[in-house]
Amino acid sequence: MKFENTGVEELKVDLVRLDSIMEDLGLVRAGQWDYERVTYDRKFEIQNDVFYLRVQGYAVEGDIGGRHAVVKLMTPLLGKHYYPHGVEYGEGENFPSSLVDQSNKILSQLKQQVEAVNS
Repeated sequence: MKFENTGVEELKVDLVRLDSIMEDLGLVRAGQWDYERVTYDRKFEIQNDVFYLRVQGYAVEGDIGGRHAVVKLMTPLLGKHYYPHGVEYGEGENFPSSLVDQSNKILSQLKQQVEAVNS
């Protein structure tokens, strides 16, 4: 599921500040990066299902590995994990409305915090 028109896509922010904001919101980068791209995930376990809110970005200045980068965020995604195949983000997936609401709230907080550090 894509979260379009959240205001998150197209935001640009310094990587160090982005890491801090994402950590505060429970989104983890861990080893999900290369020199040009970065991915943050927040895991949700609801009953026996596992879901991930994913926010991706790419360096428009500098590089991720050097920790001196400006990152442009992309359209956030919500996916469901299927063992052993991985995460599916398709339109045919059904997501609990409480999860969608919680994800929208997190994305709204992300937008507010990034705009605050950029002003």
